[in-house]
Amino acid sequence: MVDILNTGDTAWILISTVLVLLMSIPGIAFFYGGLAKKKNVLNTMFLTLIAFAIVSIIWVIYGYQFAFGADINGLIGYPANLLMSGIGINDVSGSIPSILFVAFQLTFAGLTAALISGAVIGRMKFSAWIAFIVVWISAVYIPIAHWVWGGGWLMQMGALDFAGGTVVHISSGISALALVLILKSRKNKTLLPHNLGYSVLGAAFLWFGWMGFNGGSALTAGGLAASALLVSNIAAAVALVTWVCIDTIKEGKPTVLGAISGAIAGLVAITPAAGFVDVSGAIVIGIGASIVSYFAITYLKPRLGYDDALDVFGIHGMSGIWGAIATGIFAAPFINEAAGLLYGNPGQITIQIIAVIATIIYAFVVTIIIAKIIDLTMGLRVKEKDEVEGLDTNLHEESGYML
Repeated sequence: MVDILNTGDTAWILISTVLVLLMSIPGIAFFYGGLAKKKNVLNTMFLTLIAFAIVSIIWVIYGYQFAFGADINGLIGYPANLLMSGIGINDVSGSIPSILFVAFQLTFAGLTAALISGAVIGRMKFSAWIAFIVVWISAVYIPIAHWVWGGGWLMQMGALDFAGGTVVHISSGISALALVLILKSRKNKTLLPHNLGYSVLGAAFLWFGWMGFNGGSALTAGGLAASALLVSNIAAAVALVTWVCIDTIKEGKPTVLGAISGAIAGLVAITPAAGFVDVSGAIVIGIGASIVSYFAITYLKPRLGYDDALDVFGIHGMSGIWGAIATGIFAAPFINEAAGLLYGNPGQITIQIIAVIATIIYAFVVTIIIAKIIDLTMGLRVKEKDEVEGLDTNLHEESGYML
């Protein structure tokens, strides 16, 4: 089959690329920044900014090439076209410019790295964060992206991940958990959002941008993109309402923080399934996402005692796991050919579970090693004085507010 440029597809993926960029800057920056304490708001936002910038540079030098290059034993891509050499502006991949596919995938990689920052706010050295991102994107994200999307062993096995359940959300959520286990808990573990309005704004940017995240992953401007966009919105809406109901039943009143947490959980869970399920599947996935993430945050986290400050593992890790497995249940052949359990293919669940377990083990073990090496060499954690007084003034000599 000859690759032929389609201007409609190209226009849609250009828009989707910008939408995914919007998810990180300003989406994650505002979402996490609002949840942080006032003394750490700038540092929290800066973690997103620097992570996205570093990953952008790495991606065009060698990241894309290792992730999507010709397969080597199912594990990694062959690194041709380093520094984008040999990829011309008129080269075509499928129906879009090759260079556009590179840019689209760049935004996914940058977003994934930025997500991890929510777990470590208020206590990690800025220099250690930079070192972590450089090594993590190279040793964790790029190999997993190749396994699932670049022709690696999980793709060959038939694992379904439309827009990043394993590659983005499980990898970031599990890595966040591993990192905080080495980093240890904050001196004050209470979550006191200094500006919940910022977080609502950030969640809105995320929800908006997620339409390009999932809809753009169709890589065409057609029915599949439209279906992915629709079910993504439905899953978010259902998860939001579900979390509000849980809050009302358990706490006696609905909360805005619960509502936006539910929406994000629903979007996370539908991500791997967006191009494979219909609206009925999306509704169940949305309900399950809020239940799973609420349980993780409310019961699992206090019981195990890990300090995942903004619940990256609880939302992205847990809902990512649920969504990846649910894809094996609800995948409908009339949407995108692949069939799950409900449509006569129970074996797809097994494949999905293998993909989930492989991603969990690899991301956790490698992140533990990376974090431990950084901790032993340059140190992960700020001084106690800096943590107590705030990272904005002590690390950056700046303040988010001059009042």
